[in-house]
Amino acid sequence: MMEKIQRFGGAMFTPVLLFAFAGIIIGIGTLFTTPAIVGHLADQTGLWFQIWNVVLSGGWTVFNQLPLLFVVGLPIGLAKKQQGRACMEALVLYLTFQYFLSTILSQWGMAFGVDFSLDVGGISGLTTIASIKTLDMGMVGALLISGIVIFLHNRFFEVELPEWLGTFSGSTFIVMIGFFALIPVAFLSAWLWPMVQMGMRSFQLLIANAGIIGVWVFVFMERILIPFGLHHLLYFPFFYDSVVVTGGIYSTWANNLPALAGSSAPLKALAPYAWPTLTGLSKVFGCPGIALAFYVTAKQSKKKEIAGLLIPITLTAIVAGITEPIEFTFLFVAPMLFVVHAILAATLAMVANALGVVGVLSGGLIEMSALNFIPLMKSHWPTYLTLLLVGLVFTGIYFVVFRTLILKLDLATPGREADEQDIRFNTKAEYRAKLNSTEKSLSHKVLEALGGRENIVDVTNCATRLRVNVVDASLVQDDSYFKSIGTHGIKVTKNSVQVIIGLKVPTVREEFEILLK
Repeated sequence: MMEKIQRFGGAMFTPVLLFAFAGIIIGIGTLFTTPAIVGHLADQTGLWFQIWNVVLSGGWTVFNQLPLLFVVGLPIGLAKKQQGRACMEALVLYLTFQYFLSTILSQWGMAFGVDFSLDVGGISGLTTIASIKTLDMGMVGALLISGIVIFLHNRFFEVELPEWLGTFSGSTFIVMIGFFALIPVAFLSAWLWPMVQMGMRSFQLLIANAGIIGVWVFVFMERILIPFGLHHLLYFPFFYDSVVVTGGIYSTWANNLPALAGSSAPLKALAPYAWPTLTGLSKVFGCPGIALAFYVTAKQSKKKEIAGLLIPITLTAIVAGITEPIEFTFLFVAPMLFVVHAILAATLAMVANALGVVGVLSGGLIEMSALNFIPLMKSHWPTYLTLLLVGLVFTGIYFVVFRTLILKLDLATPGREADEQDIRFNTKAEYRAKLNSTEKSLSHKVLEALGGRENIVDVTNCATRLRVNVVDASLVQDDSYFKSIGTHGIKVTKNSVQVIIGLKVPTVREEFEILLK
């Protein structure tokens, strides 16, 4: 069960990789169309505004069509074969489901407690998907239908029909089965989801009243679940669905950027909902403190090698918001430090929020700049100055705490290992050479290190990890071996192996699957 949950969480991350670019476009477009920033150039009748408005309209594609993106994105990670066809099947059946649901509510809506005559949005519980007026099930509906289609695809796609029914095989067969399977699902959704919406509104009220304690608990759980690959499941509903605000934090914040830029009122008063995304503060301010502690406590003979490792992976955490490379350098050799990291990350977020910091701050500097600093700096620089000061203080706290624990407990963190062959780190030149090596070479090495083709059950990936289920875990090489061939290490849970690759993992997975065939 844990393996399936991890695969599901990794698959959900596929569409999220598009958010950084979309966020940059929206951030820059908002910057150049906000009167408080560009003055008269933001006149809606002027050519400047109109050109940037065209750019913005395209930038909104990802955020305006989130359910469709996740419907198509989930099969990429979870379909065991013919992922492209599975994506098409999921899209067709999701739209079919929406037509079913729309018609049911238009005819019998009041029987289900839904006034289908209301306009979409607000408290109506209704929305529009691909021009279909329907019940707003958000990401849950998208993932539910896509999950059903993936199950049908994996089970029935290769079913051989009689020759005279050959036209109905493959994707057509899946759509046929799904068509009839989704009719009862649509009726159940019309009955159950309005009750879920009422519960969600109550939960929003509970979270809104949780205060800074709620901030601490949320951020701590988000960090502590990373080794299990379950952190996506925690933050997804908050970030992209209607747990704390209708439409999700990302979408709501991006939509409100012009209003936020045009007001000098405190951000926490304007957007109190935007506290769960403070998970990114530890990426920008905590990871440098961790890296510095590792460097200072490393053996003198290894400092140059450790610097070559730490500089690129720390910059990856700060700039891109991808922390797994640095976190996995100490997670397994000193797991207690990871717990301390989660505690400090939660405390950093709680203190920052108590001092008025909110915003879309879950990623690295690229995302933070696009959705916060660039469009809002002029109006809200005091908030960002507070963020900077608090962040730098916590960088120091991270450094002192990690350095003290490493030395006092004599932990075998990078550069302090007794046997160089146990955990081997390379110079920057070697590190870059490995990153620049061909994906085919790395894929071959990873496959061999996992015990060969016969030992592989299936493979998926998330943003940075290749997730592989193996037949016999004893055939898998150890963590130090995987680091020596150019990865960032592995995490093994029974027969489930997570190979830490980095941002090029989709390419590695593609080559890996070719090798399996």
